[in-house]
Amino acid sequence: MPVRPTRAGDGFAGAALPPDDLLDQVRADADRVGGASAVEPLPDDAVGVTMFDLPGSEDNTVTVLLPQQHAQKAPSQALVRIESRGDGRKYLGIVAAGPFAEPDNLRGDSHLLVTVNTRGGLYLPPYHGRVQVSILGEELEDGAQAPPRWRPTPNSPVFVLDAAEAVKVLRAEGDIQLGAVVGHAEVAVKVPSRKKDVLPRHTAVLGTTGGGKSTTVARLVEQARAAGMAVVLLDVEGEYTHLHEPADDVGMLRALAARGIEPAGVPADRMTVYHLVGRETANPAHPRVRPFSPQFAQLSPYAACEILSLSEAQQARFFQAYDVAKEVLRDVGVFPEKGADAEARVRQERLALELDEFSRGYPRLTLSLLMDVVGACLAAADRPARGASRGRLPAAAGEEAADLGSFRPFNEVLRAPDGIASLRKRLHGVKIDSPVSWRALMGRLSRLNRLKVFDNPRARPLAYKEMLRPGTLSLVDLSDSGASELNNLVIAELLRGVQVAQDRAYRDFEAAKAKDAAAPPPPRVLIVIEEAHEFLSAERASKMGTLFEQVAKIGKRGRKRWLGLVFVTQLPQHLPSALFGLVNSYILHKITDPAVVSALQRTVSGIDPGLWKRLPGLAPGQAIVSFPHLARPLLVAIDPAPSKLRLVD
Repeated sequence: MPVRPTRAGDGFAGAALPPDDLLDQVRADADRVGGASAVEPLPDDAVGVTMFDLPGSEDNTVTVLLPQQHAQKAPSQALVRIESRGDGRKYLGIVAAGPFAEPDNLRGDSHLLVTVNTRGGLYLPPYHGRVQVSILGEELEDGAQAPPRWRPTPNSPVFVLDAAEAVKVLRAEGDIQLGAVVGHAEVAVKVPSRKKDVLPRHTAVLGTTGGGKSTTVARLVEQARAAGMAVVLLDVEGEYTHLHEPADDVGMLRALAARGIEPAGVPADRMTVYHLVGRETANPAHPRVRPFSPQFAQLSPYAACEILSLSEAQQARFFQAYDVAKEVLRDVGVFPEKGADAEARVRQERLALELDEFSRGYPRLTLSLLMDVVGACLAAADRPARGASRGRLPAAAGEEAADLGSFRPFNEVLRAPDGIASLRKRLHGVKIDSPVSWRALMGRLSRLNRLKVFDNPRARPLAYKEMLRPGTLSLVDLSDSGASELNNLVIAELLRGVQVAQDRAYRDFEAAKAKDAAAPPPPRVLIVIEEAHEFLSAERASKMGTLFEQVAKIGKRGRKRWLGLVFVTQLPQHLPSALFGLVNSYILHKITDPAVVSALQRTVSGIDPGLWKRLPGLAPGQAIVSFPHLARPLLVAIDPAPSKLRLVD
């Protein structure tokens, strides 16, 4: 094939250029061998063609070459349609790598290009674009997709889909908008709140501090509430207590304007801020602030032991005192209630007998009563009773009070005559030794009691039925709790309380449906747990089996009862690996730790290697989004939150 010499004035000698009639010569060569592979002009709306496979080619990916004039028309994450030449099949794919620019007749690192450009010259040879496309599926005649059984043939034309088609192919429709595909502002990524196989299958929002997690959480919470979900947000920093106010940060306002979103807060009458009684909230000016008092009786004694980090000896004495306290409540008629009618009494008796203490505590058992029982045991262990062996309390009700040592009850149940008599009777014959362990247990319980939040008459317990009203945001502000153990106890009680309320709503709906009666469907609930690594630590996972089983139970039951959990943390490496078995959706912000990225790669499936490589360098507000309803994980620019954040980090 003759080579056209260099034109005068090209700036260097001896460099050959392709002849002007190169395409005609290729067509002539094809005609000489039968014309079966004759070169055809590229369709007007096509941007490129598929290339032949090479030894390093991988399944479900093809290389696409783009003419110079189309080299920038298939950007990263662009959706394309490939019309396979010869067999008539159509494939849908997404640009997973590129676009790269490659010279037509030179290597990109050739001596010629290096020499000219490093010595002050400016030479742009003819070039083409190259992208790597991941095949999403084969497009059927009715528009549905099927898993690809073949590959597109070489030299097949490739077309870029418009925004409407791209959203449909990605299956990114929904009523909760997270943001837009990076590089494609017109392609919105949404999450359907009414699909039981999406949010109720639980979500993890992960990323380092400053990566944009708070904005993502605020956006998700606002959109979920607007979609009619009941949202419960556990805020350990008080960062979201101003969500009823419009955003006022200059940078956020600029970002909102760029996306065409108006600043706006959650309607104040649809948002309630709850805080522990005796503790402050980060926003006391909120129009709906409610103090609450957690109920010790709602806590599983096994979970309480784990959260309080009791030693084996302390746990044994904790349960010894717990069992005595239950018997005292039964003896004095607190529960089952002595004055209740026959039907209520039978119901309470059944509850007491069938109680699963791995899920909840004994009804009406307060922290102060348990402390009094522990105090009596400590007094007995410290001072041997008259006429009894060391460590045993006398059985007779007429014994002098001095036989209890320095013990004086504070709880009203034990201050009554029948209460102290019941305590003496129940402790008789119980071996009580090791005052050191009893004293250590009393110290742990006293530290909890000094917080004055459990069973406090100055505040009501959380009203879970009220929190599960559709379209509401219930924000639990734990920023002033003063102890991570208290936070964990409150979260454990809240999760169990929400589950019980949701189970009740679901049973009522099913019962009404069986009778063909009209009944509102159970609410769609979303619980967001901030700083999840403090609640479920991998370091303590082996010591908190009961607590994790509670969360796992909620997670498994929630999938069928419209109860979704969202775990938010900047330290995913501190979460137990078993937790990720509950999670099906991920929003991954910037993560720079290679070990964490590697661990997530083994956990989260379907994300291209190219996206994993981009994870450490994501800009604030960018995230890799992987949800079950999406055709594939996407790199998304999360929409800015229109409401106000305190921006604690």
